[in-house]
Amino acid sequence: MNWDAHANLKSGAIKFPKIKNGVCKIEQKKRRPKTGPNRIHWDDFETLLAIADTGSLSGAARELGVSHATIFRRLGEMEKRLGVLLFERSRRGYAPTQAGEDLAATAREIQASVLAVERKVAGRDLQPRGPIWVTTTDSLLAGLLAPLFVDFRQEFPEISLDIAVSNQPFNLTRREADVAIRASNSPPDHLVGRKLVEIGMAVYGRKSDYPQAVANLDEEPWVGPGARLMDQPLIDWMTDQGYDDLCYFRVDTLIGMLSAVKAGMGIAVLPCYLADYETDLIQLTDPIESLSYPLWFLLHPDLRGVARINSLLEFMTEAVRLQKKRLAGQPRA
Repeated sequence: MNWDAHANLKSGAIKFPKIKNGVCKIEQKKRRPKTGPNRIHWDDFETLLAIADTGSLSGAARELGVSHATIFRRLGEMEKRLGVLLFERSRRGYAPTQAGEDLAATAREIQASVLAVERKVAGRDLQPRGPIWVTTTDSLLAGLLAPLFVDFRQEFPEISLDIAVSNQPFNLTRREADVAIRASNSPPDHLVGRKLVEIGMAVYGRKSDYPQAVANLDEEPWVGPGARLMDQPLIDWMTDQGYDDLCYFRVDTLIGMLSAVKAGMGIAVLPCYLADYETDLIQLTDPIESLSYPLWFLLHPDLRGVARINSLLEFMTEAVRLQKKRLAGQPRA
């Protein structure tokens, strides 16, 4: 007996004996296929969740980095295998059926578990090396952080920085970034972090337009924040002061507002750290106390204790706090 036959005999894959019409027959057990018509593949959850979250095939395709046709094919195959409709199609998009809702809920649980494991594995790092994904704003990068990142890399050459510049908050729970360096009066409760300094804001104008102090700001044209800047305290302050009605130009980034003021489009409230070093601008007011806001270094709790992130936290804390007075702004000269 060869070894394969012997193994099959021991495992029970071959059954003896079965006699029919005087003939002994050896029967091989029929094994069920590993895949069946109702089997759910791991990739199905990713596809289904992307469609549920975005409400369209094109949105899911963008999120997963594949083509519209690929998402269409995956969904069709999934519904065929399961024998159930997962999404209602309409002109408004794709809305999950009850079956789709159930699977999407399971997909979110799987996603949360995978991300939690990923964070815990990353938390076992003991040496200050490897990549750090940092999200911040364009104004903070240009007016404060860029030279500090250079100094950090010189001190920690084994750590690489991947900077995501956006005025929209990134989801640290979903690992869209490891840390966030952002100004906020109310950072998310589920994150941990450290307040670094207070950021001061004041009104600035083009120096050639305002060689002397401006007596009445309500007689000047204003550059205001666009809705996507998501600076509600500034929007509220301008409305309360009556300056919102004087805005004939709005921009959704602080860098854009700075450029507009430099071009002579009007006056605007700007961060002192960003505008003070522009030689063609003049500070028209003292820092506005009600518009100051804290600068935070934020991270997910699971990343506490990661050596490379702690290195960045401690470095930035010291480097930023050394510029505390500049960042808070000075009274108008």
